[in-house]
Amino acid sequence: MPNLLVLARQQSNRHKKQNPQNMNKVELTVAVQKTLDSTKADAERAVNAVIDGIKLGVKKTKTVQLIGFGTFKISNRKARAGVNPKTGAKIKIKASKTVKFVPGKAFKAAI
Repeated sequence: MPNLLVLARQQSNRHKKQNPQNMNKVELTVAVQKTLDSTKADAERAVNAVIDGIKLGVKKTKTVQLIGFGTFKISNRKARAGVNPKTGAKIKIKASKTVKFVPGKAFKAAI
């Protein structure tokens, strides 16, 4: 099977100033299109559906586990003290939530 990242880069000419080690959404869509042998619009809908499903799942259940790929879960950050880089003044950073991704065993093995 050809390298999907290489195929996607060959098809995506819009983003020429990108880091060659990062795959963006356009390149992912092109890779899905090639894998499914479908139209670009169908591939884009598929990618968007997966992303929206993960967002909804994390929002509702706080964890989305995809066996063989990994787990998306909400993590709480505590409030902390920080420094404004421009002025050097100390600031308070509020507590917040973030999403963490923990790769699965099969995904780690594939890398």
